[in-house]
Amino acid sequence: MHSRYEHNGLVWIDLESPTSDEVRDIVEQFKLAPLVGEELLLPSSKPRAEYYGSCIYLVFHFPALRHSHKAREQEIDFVLGHKFIITTHYDTIDPLHNFSKVFEVNSMLDKSNIGDHAGYLFFYMLKKLYKAVEHEVEYVRQDLLTVEEHIFSGHEVAMVNALSRSARDLMSLRQQIEPHRDILHSLEEVGVQLFGADFSSHLRALSNEYYRVHNHIMRQTESLHELRETNNSLLSTKQNETMRVLTIMALLTFPLSLFVAIFDINATSNPIIGLPYDFWIIVGIVSGIATAMLLYFRHKKWL
Repeated sequence: MHSRYEHNGLVWIDLESPTSDEVRDIVEQFKLAPLVGEELLLPSSKPRAEYYGSCIYLVFHFPALRHSHKAREQEIDFVLGHKFIITTHYDTIDPLHNFSKVFEVNSMLDKSNIGDHAGYLFFYMLKKLYKAVEHEVEYVRQDLLTVEEHIFSGHEVAMVNALSRSARDLMSLRQQIEPHRDILHSLEEVGVQLFGADFSSHLRALSNEYYRVHNHIMRQTESLHELRETNNSLLSTKQNETMRVLTIMALLTFPLSLFVAIFDINATSNPIIGLPYDFWIIVGIVSGIATAMLLYFRHKKWL
């Protein structure tokens, strides 16, 4: 799918799962390097930044844990020229879609004041994309708050799976966000050559935006580790309590079973068997021993 937006001499071409014909037309129209055209046809496995003199080619991967139409990872390729920007992706990117609607309306009303080159357009796009990542982190934070409530409500066993899901989400966020640091660092160097020294402050602002989102992810990762340790401690305490009760029951029942087994021996000189009320005598003795043992356990604070 091919979408084109224009305003104040700036051109934005948005390609979703482009065909070879669409890519060939774009390469010819904007005089792109053939290698860039080849890269736009297929997804790239690694993020990177490459400078071709008249344009910059960037590959970003963004997490989409809850706002994805196909996968948990969404790739966006950017081709930045002085007066044009080309975005290519292979899934519907909600932040880009929303940005296009706002940009289109502002262009029609002639209210858009983005800037005089495509670098500003890229700046606002990336801010929108990082805002979407921040929303993903916020969803994980809400999940952790729910997990915390359940942990202290006696649902430690059920929260093991919930903590594992949150750990997977945070790991996915980190793996996809951390390569942006090197890309943005490279962009700070080559972006000045394409857009001028005045744009350097915007490039540093993008790096700051990345670090803000990354720090947010790390804070939630630390919270996850604390909750996991707390949950494991509560699980261990509960298991120890169960083992203590079982041990006391074993200590209580073993001597009583032995006592009853002794009087069950078929011997001629059994002192109790054969007496009147012999059954009740044995029950009374067993009950007395059990009561004495329970009182002793309570005195030792084992119960």
